[in-house]
Amino acid sequence: MNKTLLLGFLGLLMPALALAGEYNLTVDRVSIDTGDFVKEGIGYNGASPGPVMRFREGENVRINVTNNLDETTSIHWHGLILPFTQDGVPGFSFPGIKAGETFTYEFPIVQAGTYWYHSHSGFQEPDGAFGAIVIEPEGREPFRYDREYVVQLTDKHPHSGDRIMRNLKIMPDYYNREQQTVGEFFSDISENGLMNTVSDRLAWGDMRMMKADVEDVQGFTGMVNGKGPDQNWTGLFEPGERIRLRFINSSAMTYFDVRIPGLNMTVVQADGNNVQPVNVDEFRIGVAETYDVIVRPKDAQAYTIFAESMGRSGYARATLAPEEGMEAPVPDLRKPARLTMADMSGMPGMDHGGMDHGDMAAQGDMAGMDHSSMSGMDDSSMEGMDHSAMTTGGSGASDPFYAAGSGLTPTAANGGKFLSYADLKAQNPLYEEREPTREIELRLTGNMERYIWSINGVKYQDADPIRLQYGERVRFKFVNETMMTHPMHLHGMWSILDVGAGEWNPIKHTVSVQPGTTVYMETEVDAPGQWAFHCHLSYHAAAGMFRKVIVEGAPEASRASTGVETELGGGA
Repeated sequence: MNKTLLLGFLGLLMPALALAGEYNLTVDRVSIDTGDFVKEGIGYNGASPGPVMRFREGENVRINVTNNLDETTSIHWHGLILPFTQDGVPGFSFPGIKAGETFTYEFPIVQAGTYWYHSHSGFQEPDGAFGAIVIEPEGREPFRYDREYVVQLTDKHPHSGDRIMRNLKIMPDYYNREQQTVGEFFSDISENGLMNTVSDRLAWGDMRMMKADVEDVQGFTGMVNGKGPDQNWTGLFEPGERIRLRFINSSAMTYFDVRIPGLNMTVVQADGNNVQPVNVDEFRIGVAETYDVIVRPKDAQAYTIFAESMGRSGYARATLAPEEGMEAPVPDLRKPARLTMADMSGMPGMDHGGMDHGDMAAQGDMAGMDHSSMSGMDDSSMEGMDHSAMTTGGSGASDPFYAAGSGLTPTAANGGKFLSYADLKAQNPLYEEREPTREIELRLTGNMERYIWSINGVKYQDADPIRLQYGERVRFKFVNETMMTHPMHLHGMWSILDVGAGEWNPIKHTVSVQPGTTVYMETEVDAPGQWAFHCHLSYHAAAGMFRKVIVEGAPEASRASTGVETELGGGA
């Protein structure tokens, strides 16, 4: 066969080869070295994080997962749109992968962007069972870059996930390392006066709450791509290059505020979906979210990637540099964040003294609650998402997705631009704009003293599934009645975050809901089967802030193609 015929034959063959990629993963006990401590954890192919899985839009993938643990495991493909039987949630999608067994996932790749994968069994994910996914698009990207790096963040704790959960159930503030001090008390007197300071302390005491309760779990080491701050993961560049950084927050519990002193960042993607470019100095990445940014260092010097926890209790650090071994100064942690009464504005639904929300819901005490009566939170004014009317007080910072006067409202360290959800606009609308068929209210509730987290006052074990009809467009209304931030993740279908941009509202898979706020998202119900819907803070999900979603009424052909007939016995 001559060279021309051979090249022609390969040209015909290559597209077919690209349609079927096969990958192998093992689930293993691994040693994790943070630079501060070494612990046993769980990883993939002998390491944590696991290998970067690289797919291409349009291909079909087969992923053989062999479980080398002595317990059942699973892998959830976070943010991927796929048949529910391949979603990897034991009890929903499949029974799980038993010790010593191999399970083969097989599904089409129908999207592009940055995502991640992790175990959905027990606390294997916070123990290290996660990795990154990069999906190349079929066509051109709408932005240019010369090289790219995955920047996978996590909060590695010396305690195992099981031990952390036990400790939180015994004492919810067990891991709080940022308690208010006597020195802070006198500082507040100097700033606010004696009576105001005493009144403030008494008010918090009456609620049995703490202003310092921003993060449930502190005492962690922040890591980038499996390396702690002293180990300093480094990405190389040539001056003048455009570098794409694919940020993934794989933490169990920690939100990070990310900046690169000396470099402006252009946000081009959120949760795998292209957005209209936004130039920022800093952004907050919620647990389970992803952001892709472009940076262009023009000088032959090192730059620090600094990811500071929202509670200012720890950080992750990495470096961009022209050569290995170069470093840049590492910023100091800023003053610890403190909650304000504005963050408590949804608290009528929060238990301060041991009252069981599940019992209240059962008695009907919570039924028909008029949330518009909440102090400082007239969410009826948010219909249509006119966030522009909302402002924040205190520091003077403003973000429409935080309660007015919230102590968590972010500001850029250099005084510049901090990314807000309100800045995100879709590059291209994924769905036609239409009115939702109905609205479902999900109140995010909890009992901090007993460390029970719930939705509408009912924890998962006691809750009925949420039933959706195939083909409808549902508007979800999140009302956060707790003092914690909750990253809410719906499996299998996109979350269209309402930022007031109509058809240009951004498409996400994880939506953060701040204390004392109401946030809306819409979902095109286009995926038959049963799906998980939960807070992605690991210990909140385990404590009950979790629901099963069942999509009913799909056409027979769609049900058969996704395995619904087989898995659900002919009924969704």
